[in-house]
Amino acid sequence: MELSQLPDELRAEIKRIIDDEVEKKTRGFSDALDQLRLQVEKSGCAGEQEDRATLVVFSGEMDTLFAACTIASGAAAMGMEVSMFFTFWGLNAIRVGRSFKGKTITEIMVACMMPGGPKSVPTSRMNMAGMGPRFFKYLMKKRNVEELPNLVELIQDLGVRMVACETSMMVMGVKREELIEGIDYGGVATYLEDAAKSKITLFI
Repeated sequence: MELSQLPDELRAEIKRIIDDEVEKKTRGFSDALDQLRLQVEKSGCAGEQEDRATLVVFSGEMDTLFAACTIASGAAAMGMEVSMFFTFWGLNAIRVGRSFKGKTITEIMVACMMPGGPKSVPTSRMNMAGMGPRFFKYLMKKRNVEELPNLVELIQDLGVRMVACETSMMVMGVKREELIEGIDYGGVATYLEDAAKSKITLFI
């Protein structure tokens, strides 16, 4: 049975359970990020900046992911070193499917509610129960604009460093076999190491 077929009360309860689990596992994450950023600044690691761009990809909608990949591909084409740190909903851009094997009940519920990859992500505006993405894909094809899955392949071909946040993977129950091959894995320190050396840092 699909999640959309469940009664509204049950879906609301599932969402509440998931929200509670995410809150428990991410509590203090923002404070830790601020502390690590201060440590980098005090240690002098944020010295001379390189011709580098670092992007945190947090959002998981088609339009925001499209913007992130377009910026990354443009920077890489200009000869810049580019890193993309995929966290939380941004992980949908680098997913290749869903797996339920070996997951807890809450992780299975999260997997059911998340898109299976960049082909099935919603739009941040005008989603219209799934009609929005189809409409925009039609317009993109008509105007010869690359779709999101193709852009993900492109930035990988251009040598963009793609890092999956291990903390977010743990919280959301995402396994490595659910993500595309050829990427790196790391945490906040991995992002800060690249960001401290970058001329451009973006949070998308």
